[in-house]
This record gives sequence, C-alpha cells and structure tokens, in this order.
Amino acid sequence: MNQERRDRLGDAAIDVLAESGSRGLTHRAVDAAADVPLGTTKNYFPTKDALLRASTGRIIELYAAIPRPAPVDRAGLITLLRTLLEHAEGPGRVRVLALLELQREATRTPWLAAPLDAFAAADFAYFEHAQRSAGLPVTPQRAATVTLALHAALPHLVAEGPATQAAAGLDDLDTFVSGLLDTVYGAA
Repeated sequence: MNQERRDRLGDAAIDVLAESGSRGLTHRAVDAAADVPLGTTKNYFPTKDALLRASTGRIIELYAAIPRPAPVDRAGLITLLRTLLEHAEGPGRVRVLALLELQREATRTPWLAAPLDAFAAADFAYFEHAQRSAGLPVTPQRAATVTLALHAALPHLVAEGPATQAAAGLDDLDTFVSGLLDTVYGAA
C-alpha cells in the first residue's frame, strides 16, 4: 500500500486523537481530517485497533525524527530540555495531546501499553544519556527524576492554564529546567 497515504492517514489520526480523544477516533473522522474519500481509512486500517496501532506507530516515528543532539555541558542540556518543552508547547502540541490520549486509552486497551511502554523506556534512556553527556553526576534515580518531571510538565504545557503554569514554574522554561537540574544535581 501507498506509504505516503498511510502517513497522511496516521497524521490525521493524530489530529483526531488530539481534538476528539480516542472515542472520537473513527474511520470517518480520519477520512475527513485527511481529506480523503470516505472508506479510505478503513481500507488501510480495517479496525479501530488497527487505527490505534497506526496512530501509535506514527506518533513514535514522528517523535524519533525530532533532533536530539547530545549536550556537551549543563548549559547545553538546559537549552536542549527547554527546546523540547517549547516544542511540546508549540509545534508538537497536537502530538503531545494525542500521546496523552493514547496513554489514557492504554489503561483500557492492554495491547496498547506495550508500544507506549517501549517508547517511554527509550525516552528515559535518552534523557539519562543526555544528562550523562552533559557531565552531570548521573545515577538512575537522578536521571529518572528529571525525566519524570519533564513528562509531568507536558499535560500542564498543553492545557495552557496560566495559573497552573505559573504555580509550577512552567511560565519560564529556562528557570524551570535550571531549577529542576539544581534540585536534582545541586546548583551549578
């Protein structure tokens, strides 16, 4: 089958998940979002599970394409983490919303937990590597704490609640990331 069309349908499924949640993820809704003839999505992904698998695979693929250079020092790590959070808040917002929806759906759809678990585990490994490459005194617990804090920030960034963002320090991402590293690793 046409890979370009599959990607287009996967991207549309991500948009639908972000806008309407997993209950709104229907073949018809994806057809409309992708601006393709009715029935196209069902031809590529015949079941709801196939559609969830496709959107999960596509979101993981899109995240893998985000450049993540290894920082060489603490300042570079701060820049990297701030940039990733800005991306989640800006151009990556739809993908974050869709990912959060897929994680929620995984609580009801057991097979969905496996690819999301592998994706999250790889994220933890990446962030541990980034902290190590920045020269920080990394332990698995420290690295996990930083990664968990970053993951916990995502729903608040995409919800765009100014009071919550201010309370969490997410209204200034440089200060948030610097403070997180200072808390976990001590002040620079």
